[in-house]
Amino acid sequence: MRILGLAESDSYLKWAAALLGRAPSGWETHLRAVQGALAVSTSQLRAAVDGTPFTPGDVTRIHFARVAEEVRRMRPDAVLVAATGPLARLLMEAVARVEPRPVLVSGLPGISIPATRLALDRRHQADLMILHSTRELREFGALAAKHGWDHRLALSTLPFAQVARADPAEGAARTDLVFAAQAKVPRSEGDRTRIARMLVRAAQADPSRRVVLKLRGLAGEQQTHHEDLPYPELLARLGSVPPNLVVATDPMGRALQTAQGLVTVSSTAAIEAVTQGVPVIALDAFGVSARLINTVFVGSGLFGDEDDVIARRFRTPDAEWLADNYFHDPSQDDWADVLMGLVRRRREGSLPRRDPLPRGGGALREAWHRKRALGDHDRSLAGALALVVGVPARAAVRTARRVTRRVRAAASDAAR
Repeated sequence: MRILGLAESDSYLKWAAALLGRAPSGWETHLRAVQGALAVSTSQLRAAVDGTPFTPGDVTRIHFARVAEEVRRMRPDAVLVAATGPLARLLMEAVARVEPRPVLVSGLPGISIPATRLALDRRHQADLMILHSTRELREFGALAAKHGWDHRLALSTLPFAQVARADPAEGAARTDLVFAAQAKVPRSEGDRTRIARMLVRAAQADPSRRVVLKLRGLAGEQQTHHEDLPYPELLARLGSVPPNLVVATDPMGRALQTAQGLVTVSSTAAIEAVTQGVPVIALDAFGVSARLINTVFVGSGLFGDEDDVIARRFRTPDAEWLADNYFHDPSQDDWADVLMGLVRRRREGSLPRRDPLPRGGGALREAWHRKRALGDHDRSLAGALALVVGVPARAAVRTARRVTRRVRAAASDAAR
């Protein structure tokens, strides 16, 4: 069987490389990096394939406009669409127009609890959506049923975890406190500055051991989620930084090889750390909520506060939580079998047609979504026009929502 991966950003490319790298023996796998708004840099590409069977030279860059042509040329049985929602939808629409249509596969690249409607909405055209825990299957299945959708879901052990397990550190000195930075969590300047101060205090508490600020990319590099307030900038505002507080962009698997423990708010790096036997603190200093993407850690035993981080009081997860969250028995993985079944149906000519869910707003809104997904790689007049109209409109909507929230909060305070 031949499967072609079309990947977009740093996290999705990492996921696609790891997943395809675990494909059953005899599968022919190929990987392309799609040039969109979140196109990976050379260093991000190198980090994404680290620890997988792919090398940077194996991953060809391809413009969105050439995707259908590439699919016709390669004639894959299946196409793995590994991209953020807006581009995933565009890619599936483009591939679905190729005859004979390949099986369309999609998924999410890490912790995906809580399940969201948009994740399913934008991947409705996929014949198969891959998830990584029994809990994710349960929650996404319930959400799809609630909306009357017929998504086919399958289970795969989180591929990053398997890559980490296969590449342990040999005799490495595990003394680093590694903080896995996230672009959107927490979001406010005050909260992110609070984390920067925490890292400084942790470094000052023991100058003989490193505190490693693990970033997804360097300044100017695109990431899956845009980062308005990078930690290096926040640290610079604080003045002198201890010399044992260092910044790293190495692959996470490599950073964990010298880690005494990992700290995160809600990064999938926590799962990689557990796989390598590295204890974790899931920082709950800002609360536990869907907005912080850390409800998945409820019941894990991993939550800790800033004092725990500074004292390096790392935790190991609860066994029952592990079984339901990313550490199920590998024998439960069924994604490869389900995909093979779909490929057989395709070869028999019985693979049913799937369409994306309808989206209102007309041609201008479609052009807006395309422009947002492709960025500078969309040179169309419609995209430029949509940007001129859409950016001010979007800003106005966001301002109105902020005002509404403040009014409601004030009303609530007055009622107390």
